[in-house]
Amino acid sequence: MTFYLFRLSSGDVAGFKLLFSLAIIYGLLSTVAYYVTHMKFITPLGIDAPLDRFSEARAVEHIRVLAHEIDGRQEGRQGLHDAAKYIKTQLEMLKARAGSNVRIEIEQDVVNGSFNMMFLGHSLSLGYRNHTNIVMRISSLESKDTDPSILLNGHFDSPPGSPGAGDCGSCVASILEIARLTIDSGWVPPKPLIFLFNGAEELFMLGSHGFITTNKWRNTIGAFINLEASGNGGLDFVCQSGPGSWPSKVYAESAIRPMGNSAAQDIFSFVPGDTDYRMFATDFGEIPGLDIIFLHGGYFYHTSTDSVERLLPGSIQARGDNLFNLVKAFTISPSLKNAHQRGVYRDSGVSKDDEQQPIFFDYVSWFLVYYSRKQGMIFHSMPVAIFLLIPFFMWFSKCGLKCSFAALFDNIKGILFHLIGIIFGVIFPVVFSILRLLFCAQSMNWFAHPYLAYMMFVPCSLAGMLFPRICWNYFPLSQAPYLVKSSKQELIDESRFWGAFGLYALISMAYFSAGLSGGFLTLSLAALMIPAWIFFHLSVKYYGRESLTSAACFLVPTLPLLLHSVYFSVFLVQFLIEKMGMMGSIPPPHGYFVPDVIVAATIGALTGVCVGPILPVIGHWLARSSIMQFLLHATVISMALSSQFFPYTIDAPKRVILQHTVVTADAGQIDDISFDISVLDSNALPFLFKHAPEVAKHLKIDSDFSFNTANQSYRESWMAIYPLSDLFSRSLKFPANRDEILKNYSYFPHISTTKQQTTSIDGSRRVYLEFSLGSLKEVWVTVLNITGPISGWSFANATLPAPEIVKGAPPSYICRLSGVAKENWTFWLETNSPGDIRIEVGVVEQYLMESMKKLKDSFPEWVDVIAFSSFLSTYIF
Repeated sequence: MTFYLFRLSSGDVAGFKLLFSLAIIYGLLSTVAYYVTHMKFITPLGIDAPLDRFSEARAVEHIRVLAHEIDGRQEGRQGLHDAAKYIKTQLEMLKARAGSNVRIEIEQDVVNGSFNMMFLGHSLSLGYRNHTNIVMRISSLESKDTDPSILLNGHFDSPPGSPGAGDCGSCVASILEIARLTIDSGWVPPKPLIFLFNGAEELFMLGSHGFITTNKWRNTIGAFINLEASGNGGLDFVCQSGPGSWPSKVYAESAIRPMGNSAAQDIFSFVPGDTDYRMFATDFGEIPGLDIIFLHGGYFYHTSTDSVERLLPGSIQARGDNLFNLVKAFTISPSLKNAHQRGVYRDSGVSKDDEQQPIFFDYVSWFLVYYSRKQGMIFHSMPVAIFLLIPFFMWFSKCGLKCSFAALFDNIKGILFHLIGIIFGVIFPVVFSILRLLFCAQSMNWFAHPYLAYMMFVPCSLAGMLFPRICWNYFPLSQAPYLVKSSKQELIDESRFWGAFGLYALISMAYFSAGLSGGFLTLSLAALMIPAWIFFHLSVKYYGRESLTSAACFLVPTLPLLLHSVYFSVFLVQFLIEKMGMMGSIPPPHGYFVPDVIVAATIGALTGVCVGPILPVIGHWLARSSIMQFLLHATVISMALSSQFFPYTIDAPKRVILQHTVVTADAGQIDDISFDISVLDSNALPFLFKHAPEVAKHLKIDSDFSFNTANQSYRESWMAIYPLSDLFSRSLKFPANRDEILKNYSYFPHISTTKQQTTSIDGSRRVYLEFSLGSLKEVWVTVLNITGPISGWSFANATLPAPEIVKGAPPSYICRLSGVAKENWTFWLETNSPGDIRIEVGVVEQYLMESMKKLKDSFPEWVDVIAFSSFLSTYIF
């Protein structure tokens, strides 16, 4: 290696100097991005903070009670009722010390209902009963019952097996602290504030549905703020905004530390999940509002490790400071209207621009750039216009119209050259990720160590972007016949630069024209390239085109642009990597490669975003075979190194689903019982058994174990958690002891007829049924899969959802039931065609028997196990 370095030419040495300088610059920018995204710049206020300030420490005390002192806030468990009681007690204490200049009303609502919805691409019907919402309304003494109000919503239930400190104890605690701050600061809100603590979000937004369809204040709500958590802190991101543009505008004007961008709304529909936002803004309320979500710390989301100790310091403080300012701004906004006023406003002929989604983005949480669609049409068109006109501006007066068109044609070629480089910048990491996995026994080595992903994929992505320039150094100039004073290399550099500029301009315009809101990124790239190019041209006159000083003069003006690009990229890659652990397992052979390919392609594309704008200039120094070899060698070494890392740690656990499956024939007979196991990422069960020998021993798996000959656990076995069961593949089942079941339960869930079926004049048959949960102790949810010629039922106001159709099977109708009551569920089904009605029942029981607890405890600490029992049965009517 030393001998090779002595053979480097002066151009190679200059290229390596620039390469290492860029590594330092991007390293510093990444450090700033990490510093911001992990809230290192926030100083949380303590428990003794002034009463007129939001205090993270006070909020954390609420979380500590909800997540740890109360045992389990899941539907069907006593902890959920204890949490409701705690929240109501805290609100009553606030009411007791409030001043005489405010009116405070507190209610505990028990909500029931049924409706149809689409979730994860599936049509479902949901029925619920006896879910609890706690509601507090603060208003001035002069306010009227019809005054438009502001709603703050957070849910206090948590998913099975999770203490729910982040999701969503942090949301409840933030709202409690905002309520306290409102009262203790002496602020009298000009418009009423409604604080909703809903008790059934994890069951597909049932608590918010109950509120928005039945609460007496529902039609007064003029704006809402929904707080959620998809992790343990970090950026408190505005992920959704609307309907209309004014909620995000209020946020832009009032947030102390703005966090969010409109691109999140474009991609939110692709994320496997949903929030209460849809109930208020789209499905039922059509209320303007914001969906604000903690996005980092996804390793702990919906796991047993979602504890107070995992909360990211500073996150709740930043949320609270923003939230209080935002609530104040909403109360004085002239756009705040109740349901009746909004209807009148729409009927009067509202401006279309007011109803369209705006474009906004934060600059490293320092300030937020916001503009409307109408303004966006101008902003996004300008770079395209500049790209089309610049050749005529530069060359028309010098060498005429033909030369100007030739320059434009060269710039279009520059677009193609730059696009090819960006494409290769994505292809190279993808190819290398696949090659690594062909020689490695495990995927996702970067999961617990995200820096490994950057080490593996950034160098080869940069090599990919340089590859076309090295291999195809010839640039066919259309201006060649018109050369006057400019050198050929100068014209080529200009064509490459304006080609890159034109590509970003066209992408930005295309994105905007498609009605999407994320074109701000490429717009900002194009906008800051022009001053950098001017600085570069001025420096060339003094230092020459070959001087690294000229390169530095180009780089310095782009630093603000590069910082924003790196900030955006670091945030997105971290979010993506954390979510890869719960995106589901795809069957082999392709499923093994999918996470690595997705991460490699994403980092490749984002490397293009971060390096692409400066590549037309710095490529002059970097496009050398020696640098190409260095980058590829660095990639190979990084991949070899990363293959030595284990994918999981206690801070980044592997997710395993463990189900105690009990198949029953009636209320007292067991047909089959088993332990069913599945995973939620690409490292399948053989990987788990290999690295968790205690689990293999407990399940009596020996060295001769073969996945292909093992007992498969098919999708029907996971019906009780449908549609989440679609995330599983290649699950296995193992024998379990049935005696334990009979000792713990006297009878099982079952369906029976309540009265004789009826037949109408038109020949339709109606069957009246009763569903009992048996002697189950902690029921979370029940799923009914009803197959047959159904023409009607009693759920969802007698409206059937769209049928679920599987190849070769008749249509099925899915209904999820939740809520504990002394009475059994009663319902009817109607059919107007001959044929039987088949009902498959799946019930999720959270109580774990001793054998299940022992099996769960045998898993190593780098595995997070979501464990429950499912009682399955089938009926024909």
